[in-house]
Formats: sequence, structure tokens, C-alpha cells
Amino acid sequence: MHLLYNFSIFITSKLILLITFFSKKMSLFVDGRKTVFDTLKESINPDDKTIWFHCASLGEYEQGVPIMEKTKELFPNYKIIVTFFSPSGFEVKKNATLANMVLYLPIDTVSNSKKFIELAHPSLVIFIKYEFWPNYLFQLKEKNIPLFLVSGLFRKDQIFFKPYGGFMRKVLNNFDHFFVQDETSKELLKSINIKEITVSGDTRFDRVSNQLSQDNNLAFISEFKQNNLCIVCGSTWPEDEAILIDYINKAPDSVKFIIAPHKINASKIESFRKNIQKKSTLFSTKKDPNITDSKVFILDTVGLLTKIYSHADVAYVGGGMSLGGLHNILEPAIFGIPIVTGNRFEKFPEAKKLRELEGLFSISNASECSKILEKFVTDKTARIESGKIAKAFIENNKGATNTTMNYIKQLKGKSII
Repeated sequence: MHLLYNFSIFITSKLILLITFFSKKMSLFVDGRKTVFDTLKESINPDDKTIWFHCASLGEYEQGVPIMEKTKELFPNYKIIVTFFSPSGFEVKKNATLANMVLYLPIDTVSNSKKFIELAHPSLVIFIKYEFWPNYLFQLKEKNIPLFLVSGLFRKDQIFFKPYGGFMRKVLNNFDHFFVQDETSKELLKSINIKEITVSGDTRFDRVSNQLSQDNNLAFISEFKQNNLCIVCGSTWPEDEAILIDYINKAPDSVKFIIAPHKINASKIESFRKNIQKKSTLFSTKKDPNITDSKVFILDTVGLLTKIYSHADVAYVGGGMSLGGLHNILEPAIFGIPIVTGNRFEKFPEAKKLRELEGLFSISNASECSKILEKFVTDKTARIESGKIAKAFIENNKGATNTTMNYIKQLKGKSII
């Protein structure tokens, strides 16, 4: 099976080269990996001590930030390496100062994994949530390098728990310890004879909670909002925008909207904007002297959404109407506002729980979307009560970072790291 896996990786790498001619994202994927080994050679000396974090994309990076911050405090003389698989994570965080270096993870071949680990020679490796690259994990095990999974989340339909999943179960056995989000994940791992498991919760609760200590004020958003009620629609896909447009057009003039598309595509943003029957403004032209007259503010940029949620009275979180996957509902929840999203959130336990608590409301079409948004616009009591539930949900689920770090501190005390 390992031989078949390596053959599939070889074929996939060749196909990716062909796709680069048609996809800018794939070009970034390929070109960004060309300098990884040179960067490691230039940046890490043989006697340097390092800790390596791997994140699939931007969401996993944010999930890992609390652990990275505490790890830097605990190991001040270690260099921190962060790798991404996806360009959407790397391109946003390639200049992040939290790490000593931010890199793409080379494709999971035997030679790449050996070379990467030899050059990085980490004392500890932490994968965030998921991504299980067999050759890297086999190499780490062979070299007895401690390997943890943080904020792991497992489902019964994954290959590890299928009769034909023997190879991937073998891959999981390379981890020294699993820090998982819930009891379901723990029981699933136990069912395949994995025992080193701690139910720590999700580090994203700690991450978003820390946002309250930041300065979240954005002057241009305050200028746009004035004293109006504001609905922030974050990380929207076209499927989300298609059901939002009806309410945007018929909402009272006292309601303003901020739209933050998941992907910044000028032509798609312009197409959406043409369907808006109210005055709208783009972030790229925010110096418009009539910004206060606009009813819709479209963020044709990235990196501001978390702060902008602090200006919201209601949040619509995108991804739940498409196959792209629900985006982070915890970011707005910490600011004590009700959350609306699409109905595709089966793989997101935090969304399922918050919906049960009535801090989150799911919709399946434009009519339902308009109805729930109108309720929160007109019913202040419902808006406030739902917001309180959302914020309490965050406060009641913090602590995953401390649980994980306490375990790592014990290993440090035993000189294992």
C-alpha cells in the first residue's frame, strides 16, 4: 500500500505541473515550493533547536496560534518553523512574525520528507487539526521526534475507521499523542487501538477569546456605520451572496451591510455589486467622501474581518450554503452577536452545538434568510439574548491551549524535548 501511495503522489505531482498553466493558485503552489530547501539551509544551522508546526491552510494556522505563542514563551531559544500546504494560507501569513520562517510543505515524497526533516531537525512537531502525510510521519517516527496532533477532529466516515483503511491507521500510529476536540474523536481513535489521547477541546476558543484584548476599532468602519444597525456577512461565497441579496435590497435604510467575500475576485465582486440596488462602497475606494451615505461596504481585501465583526450587530458567516465548508463562527461569537449561516455544517461540532443553544440560526434559502435577519433587526431583545448565548459559548469552552501546554511542559521537564 505504501508503494501505491508513493506512486499516486508521483502521478499527482506531474498533474499539478500541467494544471499550473491554467491556474494561478496552482502556480503559487508549485513555485512556492522551489525555494523551501534553500531557505532551510540558509536559516537553520546544525546546532539550532527548532519546533515545527504544520497547518493545512489559514484556518488551521489561526487555530494553532495560541499554541505557537505559548511554545515561544516556553522555548525562547528555539526557532519556530511553520509550514502550509495551501497557497491560501501561505500567501496571507508568509510574513507572519510569530514564526522564524514560514514555508510551503514540499510534496510528500520519500526524498522530500527525508530532506526536509534533516534540514529542519525539529525537536518537536505539531500538526494542527488534520493532514496526515505518510512519508513525513514515517520519517519522524523513525527519528524518534515527538509528534502531536492538536485540536484534532475525527468522524466515523473517515478512511481510518473503514475496513480498507489499514494503511492510514498505520499512519496515525506515528503520532505520540492526540489532543482532540471531543469525546467522539477520542472513542473513534480508541476503536482502532490508539490510546495516547487527551480531550483538550478546540484551541480556536482561546484564539478568538484573545481578540477581546486587542484594539478592534477601525475608523473607516465607524465612519461607514455611524449609528446604524450593521450586519456583517463574512467569508461569503457566491451561493451565500445569492440568498443575501434579496434582504440587502429590501432592508430598512437604517440597516447597513458589510460584505467580506471569501475570495477576492474583482469580476465576481462587480457582478454581485450590480445586483445591489443601494449605494455601495469598496474598501479599495473607502476614501470616497460619501462613504457615510453608502448602505453596503464590500471588503475587496483580506485580514480585517475579525476586527470588523466587533462592529457588527448581527453576523452572517459564509460557507454553509456551498461545498466549500462553513467558515469560522467563533470569530463573531466572541463579540456577543447572533450568527446566521447556511445549513451545511454537519462536519462542524461547534456550529451544531451553538445552534442547539440558539446562538446560531441556519437557513436554506433566501426567504428563510430574510426572515431571520429581519427578526434580529426588529427584535432587539432576541438579538441581545442570542448574542449573549454566543459569547457564553466561547467563554465556557476555553482551555485547550493550557491543557496541551501542560503536557508539553511535562515533556520538557523530563528533557524529552
